[in-house]
Amino acid sequence: MYGAIAGFGITAVSSLLLDYRVGIRIGGGILLLYLGIQSFRAEPAETPVSSTDVHGLARDYGSTFLLTISNPVTIIAFVGIFTGLGVGASGNYTHAAVLVGGVFLGSALWWFVLSTAVSVFRARFTRSIMRRVNRLAGVVIVGFGVFALWSAL
Repeated sequence: MYGAIAGFGITAVSSLLLDYRVGIRIGGGILLLYLGIQSFRAEPAETPVSSTDVHGLARDYGSTFLLTISNPVTIIAFVGIFTGLGVGASGNYTHAAVLVGGVFLGSALWWFVLSTAVSVFRARFTRSIMRRVNRLAGVVIVGFGVFALWSAL
């Protein structure tokens, strides 16, 4: 959804993003540092295995969808990425539609692969392994935060 909004409405905000790119990078870098540190320090959650309930799955999908589309950081990220790719500079809606379709298909494929892998390997993820995953993710996110701050200089 954000891919479509960003792909078709990019020209209206691309100059605004370019004008404030240093501030956006600094703010994003600080946010990434915070999230990375929190991820590094986080203990793995203990969640009981739940039964497969069709109504529960639909409710989970709906709540996740609403959470995703209410996240303004997502649309800002898509707008920034599309601006960097030059979408909207020519006003060609065919290219924007192809890009939006690619984002949708790529996202759908990614979530299919990710959820399948988690389902297959769920029993092998011990608390110790999940703690290591949290720490690795934290280090990677902090690295992106440092890079964002460095690129703002």
